[in-house]
Amino acid sequence: MTVGAPNGWALRPEHSPPSNFGVHRSTHAHESDRLMCMSKRLQVLLDEDDLAEIQRLAKRRHQTTAAWVRDALRVARDMASKPDTARKLQAIEKAYQQSFPTGDIEQMLDEIERGYLEPLPE
Repeated sequence: MTVGAPNGWALRPEHSPPSNFGVHRSTHAHESDRLMCMSKRLQVLLDEDDLAEIQRLAKRRHQTTAAWVRDALRVARDMASKPDTARKLQAIEKAYQQSFPTGDIEQMLDEIERGYLEPLPE
């Protein structure tokens, strides 16, 4: 094995790394290698003020604008997939305030149990 060969490659012609081995075309030197496996591009049109604010926020976190946007989209996706607890509590509170006719709880439970025990109609 030849000293200085990248990642332990022997510098024999049949086992040499490709000519572009280890070359990244990242926009910034500090971007991670995980960008290499990303395969889709999303174009978002923003007005100048929104873009300037996003760039300022990204710079404050020492990120590229693209990295900041990816993080923000992940957070938004995660929040959208979780149940809205406040909305559910509002619905419970609203239902609790309603007044509907009901029967005696013991009678209702007996009727439910009888419904389970009776054979289904054919």
